[in-house]
Amino acid sequence: MASVIKIYALFLGSALLMFGGGLQGLLLSVRGAEEGFSLLALGLIGTGWSVGFVAGSIGVPLIVRKVGHIRAFSVMAAIGTVTILLNLLFINDVSWIVLRALSGFCFAGAAMIVESWLNEVADNKSRGTIFSVYVTINMASSTIGQIAMSITGTAGYVPFVIGAISFICAVLPTALTSSPQPKPLSSARIDLRLLYSTSPVAAIAAFSVGMANGAFGTLAPVYGYERGLDASGIALLFSIAAILGAVGQIPLGRLSDRIDRRIVLIGLAGLAALVGALTVIINPEAGWAMYVLFAAYGFAANPIYAIAVAHANDFAREGDFAKIAGGMLLTLGTGLAIGPAVASMIMGAWSPVGLFVVTAIFHALLGVAAFLRMRIRKSIDAAERTPFQPMGNDKQQTLESIVLDPRTEQDDFVLPPDEPDVPEELAATGPATGEQRHV
Repeated sequence: MASVIKIYALFLGSALLMFGGGLQGLLLSVRGAEEGFSLLALGLIGTGWSVGFVAGSIGVPLIVRKVGHIRAFSVMAAIGTVTILLNLLFINDVSWIVLRALSGFCFAGAAMIVESWLNEVADNKSRGTIFSVYVTINMASSTIGQIAMSITGTAGYVPFVIGAISFICAVLPTALTSSPQPKPLSSARIDLRLLYSTSPVAAIAAFSVGMANGAFGTLAPVYGYERGLDASGIALLFSIAAILGAVGQIPLGRLSDRIDRRIVLIGLAGLAALVGALTVIINPEAGWAMYVLFAAYGFAANPIYAIAVAHANDFAREGDFAKIAGGMLLTLGTGLAIGPAVASMIMGAWSPVGLFVVTAIFHALLGVAAFLRMRIRKSIDAAERTPFQPMGNDKQQTLESIVLDPRTEQDDFVLPPDEPDVPEELAATGPATGEQRHV
């Protein structure tokens, strides 16, 4: 019973975290546009988040090993809360770029610690269920956070304060727990060469998704604002895209379990590229056409990364999934950092609809690459594939998400090599053991 209560408490902490993240991400893009920030500055705000998030995924495990999970989580939540409030106090582009990077760092650390506790509670039998529920809660909470902007609006201090309250309240489930701390956070040996040699299509997909979805997630709110949508309309627009993307994952993922996953990737990438091209041609005003196009984009683009991970896993040797998945995250993060900056320059030089030139180009490249690879390498038989697993928001995947993924059961995650001593006062709450972590 205690384990069940603990899991629900952690789910609640994760939901609050994702709610604040969904609200803040959409809010900064729209409010920045209203404040007259340049398109390049708005793009760099998205780049800042991705750089901070990747840095947090690498650096936070070292912090946790030094001070413990509870203290580290409290620090991440406190700094993240202060960062949101500083966005309100210092409304200028340079400050927001720096603060967004710091926010990404803290968000990555907080998410990893929650996932670490879930990993401790989960066993091999329950891991798949816990992972699925966790992903569902994260996607739903992030979407609700975006919808909340339609209620709070973007003016004044209210949306920033609500985001701050959500983020700081996420600390409660871990701060009040009496359970021993979990094992130290995981460190994956990231091997990009292994990733590309195992599945070039998966590597290309990770980078293409990062470029396209990083640009879309950061600058599509700006596009909607430029085309006449208010805060409520932009929130609804993104909610529809997110919901259609979430709904599409399971049937499309199950389809990829039965046929060559590259065929599914070609179809989704082709549809996303077509939607991008149509948006460029039509350049719709605020209205039903824009909602239809965004819904189609979400349905096509959002499931691609999860299917690409499954495709890479089909060809991975036993024990390599953690390295490959870590390489996918690094490649994805690189695209997420570069995409908004590139798209913002194109939008500034041409027109806001230039955003969809970027999404169309990178989805088209992925489709072509997958088609060419089908002529070189045969597909794995359906009976030999690892079943597809839905995944959450591309911008919120961490190394601990990989550990929680049930496909990682046979892989080893190791602790960072330079292990510092844990302070004596933390020993009673579960010190780092220095042992290798097997899941």
